[in-house]
Amino acid sequence: MNDTLFYYSDIKNNPQLPEQESKHCIKVLRMKEGDFLTVTDGKGAFYECTLLDSNPKNCTLSINNIIEQPKSWNFNLHIAFAPTKNMDRNEWFVEKATEFGVDRLTPLNCRFSERKEIKKERLEKILISAMKQSQQASLPLLDEMISFNEFISISFDGKKYIAHCYKKEKVLLSKAYAKNENALVLIGPEGDFSENEIDLAIKHGFEPISLGDNRLRTETACLAACHTIHVINQL
Repeated sequence: MNDTLFYYSDIKNNPQLPEQESKHCIKVLRMKEGDFLTVTDGKGAFYECTLLDSNPKNCTLSINNIIEQPKSWNFNLHIAFAPTKNMDRNEWFVEKATEFGVDRLTPLNCRFSERKEIKKERLEKILISAMKQSQQASLPLLDEMISFNEFISISFDGKKYIAHCYKKEKVLLSKAYAKNENALVLIGPEGDFSENEIDLAIKHGFEPISLGDNRLRTETACLAACHTIHVINQL
């Protein structure tokens, strides 16, 4: 596989590159007709292709080979988080979570949320870039922002956790989680979840957890949860 990975979700049915990818291919990498390149559909496959038309607005390709590329983890990891006021921190988290490996990301609108909306298109571009940089073939699903109360009533096939900083009964995620389990982890805003939100989550089957003794920033807590689950699965 080439070191540079391109992305087009419909590459199988429409072998070409979209304009931004075409521009990078021709103007930056200076690829020419007859050159070989690899494209992922973000759905678990790599496509080994030949460049037929070096048009910087729309490269045409021929598909030589399709390589199924399963995820490097055999569980489902879903992180639902309250985005921080500083958008740069949210972008940092989704980038690093994609590099580690995550299946789904859901922005939450909570009682103490300082950010009530997100730029989904911008975050999706970061997810794609991180997927390509880390040579993966699976793009995480990014949801629209949803209210906390609405989200916790949605079913999930696996263990459900809510991290918080209150001095209430809870266990370390590293002790609560078992290898190969699907996991959904809720991470609250900079002001934490409200106590009512925590109680409501517990009623909906979420287990209260801690990520350690230190108080973490939202984006740090998100990545700590992601990393903890991956480490346990690699032991």
